[in-house]
Amino acid sequence: MAELPDLTVFAQILGRRFKGQVLETLEVSVAKKINVNGKELKRTLEGRTLESIKREGKTLQLNFSGDQVLGLHLMLRGELVLINQDAPPKFQILGFHFKGGNAFALIDLQKQAKPTLNPTKLEAPDALDLKESDFIALLAKKRSLIKTLLMDQHLIRGIGNSYSDEILYHAGISPFSISKSIPEKQVKKLYKSIHTVLTQAITEIARENSDELTGELRDFMRIHNPQLQETAKGEAIMVETLGGRKTYFTKGQAHFG
Repeated sequence: MAELPDLTVFAQILGRRFKGQVLETLEVSVAKKINVNGKELKRTLEGRTLESIKREGKTLQLNFSGDQVLGLHLMLRGELVLINQDAPPKFQILGFHFKGGNAFALIDLQKQAKPTLNPTKLEAPDALDLKESDFIALLAKKRSLIKTLLMDQHLIRGIGNSYSDEILYHAGISPFSISKSIPEKQVKKLYKSIHTVLTQAITEIARENSDELTGELRDFMRIHNPQLQETAKGEAIMVETLGGRKTYFTKGQAHFG
């Protein structure tokens, strides 16, 4: 699943390629996950200028003229691909065709990617906008496992399974720690790790992707990587299932609670 760093880079690439262009044709191939019918979506967006592309948590938001916004949640297997020929790509959900011939598509083998016209603004802070004082206060009142808390999009937006492992390893905290039991000094360290890990990942992904939508990149990850058996420090990487997801960690990460 695409997380904050991937989506940030996707937004940058789409902005460079399509910002300021007029959407001539919107192909609606699969409409079951859209919050309006396909005809209404086409009628609302066709002929409008794509003014900006932004990331909001785990979604991309395409901002069109006339204050119309299309949110795209890629879900587990959704992807964005450039269209270089007349035929639509396999597993297309939406195809965006702009005047002049440029085009891209939202595709998903599982047909679970979720487009939303004019999505509701969510109250939970973005992971990169969260204030340290609010983060400290949040953990102090939660008995949930810290990894579960980091991935809860109702509390903090943008972090998923992969980057929660990377952040906790960077901070030296076990994913199985109870949130409210983590000492404030360690909470502050964790807060810094959120920013460090996510911003470094954005830089790495942007460097690798250049101007191409090549999908999610994980090869640079230090611990959440099934190809690794130990960290660069020689620590054995442990794997357990938490909430149906694989969790990667080391025995050296401090456990609290």
